[in-house]
Amino acid sequence: MVNGAIPADDPARTLVHARPDDLNLQHVAIAGGTYTILVTGEQTAGRYCLIEMRVPPGGGPPPHRHDFEEMFTLLDGAVEVTFRGERTTVRAGETINIPANAPHFFRNSFDQPARLLCMCTPAGQDEYFLRVGDPVDGPTAPAPALSDEEQTERRNRAAALAADYRTELLIP
Repeated sequence: MVNGAIPADDPARTLVHARPDDLNLQHVAIAGGTYTILVTGEQTAGRYCLIEMRVPPGGGPPPHRHDFEEMFTLLDGAVEVTFRGERTTVRAGETINIPANAPHFFRNSFDQPARLLCMCTPAGQDEYFLRVGDPVDGPTAPAPALSDEEQTERRNRAAALAADYRTELLIP
């Protein structure tokens, strides 16, 4: 913006309307859960992406950090978030924002599945998840049963691609 002027409308950009029953949505099994890419970075000109995460008891990503903002809104259930070493419980109806570069992770430490929305800005995390996860048929489809060797391959792939997506895994 120059002198407070709002830029002209870009007619090449279109309205994005994410519907949970859209057969074109991509679903991946990752970090013990199923993630559905609702709004891609491509659809927002890289400004953000929106991901629905279904996390079963015991599920959640390993400790990590990245140079972009990440916001979670809990829709159902609860998760335990560890942020800079301090744990807090986030329950349905609550929202948290993880500042860029801060070490964090979450775990569903409860008996019930959790469902949350994750917004990352700028986008890119959507692409990372699609490259490291296993495609599944829908948001409630079971994750594929992976052998120990396949699980190791997924972890190695996630670690190898992390830097390309401005992420650092903090696994000892």
